[in-house]
Amino acid sequence: MTDFGGGPQPAGMGELPRIIGVFFEPAKAFEDVARRPGFLTPLLLILVANLVYYALYSQHVGWERLVRHQIEASSRGSQLTPEEREQNVQIGAKAGPLLPAFLLAGVPLGYLICGAVLLRMVKRKSATVTFKQVFAVMCYSAIPDLLFVALAIVVMFLKSPDDFDIRNPLPSNPGALMDPNTKSYFLHTLANSLDLFSAWKIILIALGLKAAAGKSLSFTGALLAGVYC
Repeated sequence: MTDFGGGPQPAGMGELPRIIGVFFEPAKAFEDVARRPGFLTPLLLILVANLVYYALYSQHVGWERLVRHQIEASSRGSQLTPEEREQNVQIGAKAGPLLPAFLLAGVPLGYLICGAVLLRMVKRKSATVTFKQVFAVMCYSAIPDLLFVALAIVVMFLKSPDDFDIRNPLPSNPGALMDPNTKSYFLHTLANSLDLFSAWKIILIALGLKAAAGKSLSFTGALLAGVYC
């Protein structure tokens, strides 16, 4: 490859080696992402994986079951008559299939917002970092979600549909071991936040930001920035 000035540049990694590298050689993978920031492949993979996940959930578990559980566990649900409760269940079940569309649309939007926040933070240390680099880092740092979705699908088919919780499908955080309907909402939320996959992605974001900013940004600084997203 040559740049616009005619100088030689080292050949970059392909998309598949990049994705595999996120799991096994993340530092090398994100150095390549910083040199050649692309985001379409990981973004599409994540969207497709989630689309498959929601489609399988709809067939195997069903949105009606989710809505029914939520209404029965809520304080408001206990105040409804059986007829009112059933009416709310049916309304929620009809709206359930629309939820994946909103969630999938929120994925790239979330990356854009986090990317803008991270760029503003990193720019204080390194003026050479671009939004395209940061957005590419956000997309590639989400690659572990592919593993998360794959494991969640396996668990979904191993468990009884009544026992599968789409809000917290894997025991990757203490919250998965707690009653989701616990009265201590703060404690449950805190337990959910202590998630292995979330920590993994924060570390990957830090590696990507460090690779993009170079020596002007310490890994600790990049790690602290990654915590915000």
